[in-house]
Amino acid sequence: MSTPAAGAAILAPRRSSRFVAWVRAWRAGLVPFDEVADEVAGDEEHLVADAPGTWTDVPLRDALPTLAKLSPDEIRLVLPAPGDPRGLPGPGDFAGAALVTGEAVIAGALGLIPEVRVHTSGSGDTFSTVLWRVYPLPPNAPAASLTLPGAAEAEAELAAALADTTAALTRLDVAQWRPELAGALEALRRPDGTTDLPPGFDPRSRRLFARAAVLDRVLALAGHAAPGGAVNNHEAQQRDAALRPLTTACRQALVAACNAPLRP
Repeated sequence: MSTPAAGAAILAPRRSSRFVAWVRAWRAGLVPFDEVADEVAGDEEHLVADAPGTWTDVPLRDALPTLAKLSPDEIRLVLPAPGDPRGLPGPGDFAGAALVTGEAVIAGALGLIPEVRVHTSGSGDTFSTVLWRVYPLPPNAPAASLTLPGAAEAEAELAAALADTTAALTRLDVAQWRPELAGALEALRRPDGTTDLPPGFDPRSRRLFARAAVLDRVLALAGHAAPGGAVNNHEAQQRDAALRPLTTACRQALVAACNAPLRP
């Protein structure tokens, strides 16, 4: 029988993070073009809507040449949240959609946002299709905020936030009302083969990405209400307050890792 904890364990890393990491490595000449689309998509179908020069949705592989003239530094991950639009290029359709989705890619003058569509087969199996919708960015849009932390700063902030949040959740006796969350935190101590970055990223960025990607899935689980009404509104507010700094630190860690300078 599938449990919420088991479901959390197999959740994929954010699709925008994989897109940015592998497309940047391709543009740096570190991975061949033929591998990029498959690495980004995994076992999902990925399509692209509104790509320049197209009139209909096209497979991701057919849309990637649109980015062939970009340098790695022109491709960036943004993980905005309400009240925290860091990394976005300014007001507009792209920024609004990115805030709703919580993740996006900036690629030169274009922005891409993944729209996940879940389908159910006749036999009851579920599968996802990802549609990357392309947005033209506002003319003369400002560059991403220079205040975004680098990998070293993001790693320190994540470690501090994790320690503080773990202590807070212990005080709230999270194991009593959300035992699968308490157990999921142990995943941070185990290697996770699904969170590897492509060639070109330094050891710090790899370590930061692996840890933040697992933690990102733990936080997704924590964001769901406990089953059976085990938590009242006051307790839920305490939980959310305890998790908020860690959620912010986790987002910035993923951004710092994926946008880190690449090395041959």
